Amino acid sequence: MHVHAPPTGKMQSVLRLSLLATIGYVLLTLFAGLRAHSLALISEAGHNASDALALLLSFVAVHFQTRPATDRKTFGYQRAGVLAAFFNAVTLIVISGWIAIEAIHRLTEPVQVQPRVMMLVAAAGVIMNGVIAAMLWRVNSDVNIRSVFVHMLGDTLSTAAVIVGGAAILFTGSHWIDPALSLGIAALILWSSYSIVKETVNILLEGTPRGVSLTEIRSTLEKIEGVEDVHDLHVWSLGSQTHALASHVTIADIPPSESARILEQINFRLRDNFHIHHTTIQFEHVECPVAHGCVMAVEEVSSHGHHHHDHAH
Repeated sequence: MHVHAPPTGKMQSVLRLSLLATIGYVLLTLFAGLRAHSLALISEAGHNASDALALLLSFVAVHFQTRPATDRKTFGYQRAGVLAAFFNAVTLIVISGWIAIEAIHRLTEPVQVQPRVMMLVAAAGVIMNGVIAAMLWRVNSDVNIRSVFVHMLGDTLSTAAVIVGGAAILFTGSHWIDPALSLGIAALILWSSYSIVKETVNILLEGTPRGVSLTEIRSTLEKIEGVEDVHDLHVWSLGSQTHALASHVTIADIPPSESARILEQINFRLRDNFHIHHTTIQFEHVECPVAHGCVMAVEEVSSHGHHHHDHAH
């Protein structure tokens, strides 16, 4: 999960190309859906329109994420991508609701569709969305790009379902298949969006990152020679791939040179075991009335100098 390198020019190129291709396909799908009277195709146009928005937002977010930290934005713009992913997922949920309502209406009042047009346009969509999803998968896996990847993968699967539905309508003449297929697409959109919303909200609320156990971290640090207690432990995400940690650590009353060795061991364990590079450790060697939440600091050592940033341009 942890990658310090900022988004590369390759990622921006993939997003730009994907955006142009998606906009073109949205126009084609909408035109074909209206001509074929197919709600499934129109819903695909709406889904792909949200993908175009997702790609645009991600492209802008990637641009912001490349900007360096400043005195006013001391952590940089790492959460720009998280905000984009959250907005993308919420947009998809709204669209899935609209598709479901329209599909239910059409189930009561079926509309005759043109299955051949559905199949031809959907076949083009499967190819386009599949290629874009593959490119996005290769360039990065942060939550911003992953949210767009989920969009495109969902589009690939739902567009393939449109082909199957078109064939079924062609051979059976049952036009209720079109709105029933649309309900399936809406459910797929909703399912694919939920995990993105859940993860981004956790990041924005500075919750403990997914897959990180405070109990395991505390146990690992307390095994280091010289560490007596670990408390007031906090771990949160700066962005989807960058985690930070702050903690109070109780040690014996020892010289600063010895505490530096302990600090080095702490950072080594956090980096190698938990992929946490940004840490602030406060050493204490006094008895606290209440260990957790104790603010009686004697020596404060910040490990900001131990960052490992590999900037790829």
